[in-house]
Amino acid sequence: MVGMVEPTATLTDLIAALETKEVSSRELLDMYLDRIERLDGPINAVVTFETERAHAESSAIDDARASDQVVGPLAGVPVTIKDAIATEGIRSTGGATELADHVPEVDATVVAKVRDAGAVVFAKTNLPRWSSDLQSYNEMFGTTNNPWDHQRTPGGSSGGAAAAVAMGFTGFEIGTDIGGSVRVPAAFCGVYGHKPSFGVIPTHGYLDHVSHHRNVADVNVFGPIARSIDDLTLLVGLLAGPDEDDAEAWRLELPPPRGADLREFRVAAWLDDGFCAVDPEVSAVLEAAVGELEKAGARIDREARPEIDAAAEFVRGIRLISAATDISQTDPEAVRAAAASGASPTHREWDLLHRERGVARRRWADFFADFDILLCPVTPVPPFRHVHSAEGSNWAHAVLADHGDRPYGDLVGWTSLIGSAYLPVTVPPIGRTSAGLPVGIQVVAPHLHDRTALAFARAMADVVGGYEPPPGAI
Repeated sequence: MVGMVEPTATLTDLIAALETKEVSSRELLDMYLDRIERLDGPINAVVTFETERAHAESSAIDDARASDQVVGPLAGVPVTIKDAIATEGIRSTGGATELADHVPEVDATVVAKVRDAGAVVFAKTNLPRWSSDLQSYNEMFGTTNNPWDHQRTPGGSSGGAAAAVAMGFTGFEIGTDIGGSVRVPAAFCGVYGHKPSFGVIPTHGYLDHVSHHRNVADVNVFGPIARSIDDLTLLVGLLAGPDEDDAEAWRLELPPPRGADLREFRVAAWLDDGFCAVDPEVSAVLEAAVGELEKAGARIDREARPEIDAAAEFVRGIRLISAATDISQTDPEAVRAAAASGASPTHREWDLLHRERGVARRRWADFFADFDILLCPVTPVPPFRHVHSAEGSNWAHAVLADHGDRPYGDLVGWTSLIGSAYLPVTVPPIGRTSAGLPVGIQVVAPHLHDRTALAFARAMADVVGGYEPPPGAI
């Protein structure tokens, strides 16, 4: 603790302390660096540092504030960034050995935005190779562990990011999400995450291949991870907007939230389904949370469903995500094998899938004409024990032995269903299992209604759940 500022304070509280000069940026930076040195050993969330530059930037911000100069809204807040996102002057690897010594010459757009707002980027956080797993480990940096149970995963691919936020190693984080990579780590680590509507936050600077490009990967988004819903709301407002290629002509104006008080929202709860059955431990937490919301006056329809075939949409979502992530495969043999097996769709096949998705998106829109929010699981199981298949890809070979040898792919049943349809999702922590493992919930809103998802999650926070530091972070 520095002064009266706790390392696990919310971003909004950190900003207030900096603005009132209760604490300096340099003091916050040193607090986080000391905390990482003392506590990150068993977690292994933070993998690369740039402290000299960070100290210089913090000192400059402190000097500017001392002389009453105008500073940005995040001025002096020290932050880490997921290693799949390019940071100028700081090694950025994407978890791949091919980029082990890669130091970008320019920031990803989102990093440039937070730097322009005054945040001090001082380190990078761990992830799986090319962000392609729901665990966070790679050949260079090893395995990141869940702060609540070191034998379990913090999720992936933004596992290092979420663990760092949970442990109070950073003011906030920015992760990426194509199959659940913000949502799952947020749920597994007991913090808040927001997966925006596709295209709302620029993704230039995403490291998914040895080549560098300005293309936008289908389904993939960047989103903030933080310790409060107010932090997420602040960050989404800062990060949302056109990318630099379109900024000269395009503008983004997200619709206002459809409500503020719990009673104002029309809510559906889809808490289990045969296409991806939910473990009883998770189900109990979901049911309890929805029950508390109902007691607080929320109108929740437990029977309403979008008119889609969930099992078919799950399969289609996986194929769309597979098509978007195939570029990360750099082994020619594996590329040929995937093409021969049909696991890697041709462009024509992708186009057909995309057209089918268009039909499903219209059905989602019809559903959201009658509802403002859908509540559904993040994953069907709680944080699971580390699974590193010796036979190759976890997706192809691993099972969840603690859960009846469930296929590894079940982990993305609920997230791919929502994400491949481009819908916005806020994930708040809503409680813990009987074993003390965190559980989150997907708060899904209509396409481009990110503010509605955030507003409902804000109303939820007054009733159920919320961030709590893991035992090792106290």
